[in-house]
Amino acid sequence: MSILVTGATGEVGRRFVPRLMQRAAPGDTVRVIVRDEERGAPFAALGAEVATGDLRDPEAVRKALAGADAVVNIAAAFRGVPDDEAWAVNHAAAVALGRAALEAGTRRFVQISTNLSYGAGRGRPLAEDDASRPGGMLWGAYPESKAAAEKGLMALHRDHGLDVRVAVLPFVYGEGDPHVAEAMQWVVHWAGHQRLQMVHHADVAQGLLRLLYAPGAAGRRYHFSDDAPVTAAELHQLNGVAVPDTSADLVDPDPWYGITSTLRARDELGYRPLYPSVWTARDAGAL
Repeated sequence: MSILVTGATGEVGRRFVPRLMQRAAPGDTVRVIVRDEERGAPFAALGAEVATGDLRDPEAVRKALAGADAVVNIAAAFRGVPDDEAWAVNHAAAVALGRAALEAGTRRFVQISTNLSYGAGRGRPLAEDDASRPGGMLWGAYPESKAAAEKGLMALHRDHGLDVRVAVLPFVYGEGDPHVAEAMQWVVHWAGHQRLQMVHHADVAQGLLRLLYAPGAAGRRYHFSDDAPVTAAELHQLNGVAVPDTSADLVDPDPWYGITSTLRARDELGYRPLYPSVWTARDAGAL
């Protein structure tokens, strides 16, 4: 396959692309689309093809897709961006990319989504067939636009035969990613027992590689996460911050918010997290 990756310069993409290049099947080629050649230089040095242009530019997308057999759409806009930009990148650009892939004859499309798109919890671990229910403490333009993108892309699968497969990721961490430290801005206001579903970058890559190459996964969604969600109290410990005394008096408003089951990925794709918990990653020096 010739594989096009979007969002290659982000926290997930820049860690995934080198792993993809190391573990791609013999004869496969990897191409990234970046805004300028300078940002693509590290990938070119690894042997990747580099296409330049904005994902919202139809002509740049058309050129990047030329000859591509598969797309891994990691590009996303979240945290601190205006709502209209989140919708433009996460929804409009993603669906337009899917349509352009159809026109280019690209047969496989791996979409990256978020567990936040489920909205409110269900009183149990979330399953891939659960519908989105707007709500929850982190609901907003990012999860809403991601949910809309999934809906649009699955329509392309259903109506036009595009092989869409969705990887649903929770909070991503590890390998120097600052997310664990950045999380403290809201975790400090949580009850000590409140949980956060997480996944290590190594397991993101494992999941995406399994999903990219798996036969029979068209039209399917898969969760990739740690086995053990981390509590707010543990996140304080990981960041070397004292747990506030007030956290003991707070109540978790939705104990199953964002908590996902990985049974489908385990049973159908053979997924097993290399880092079952953040503490395993810490002990391995992989934070």
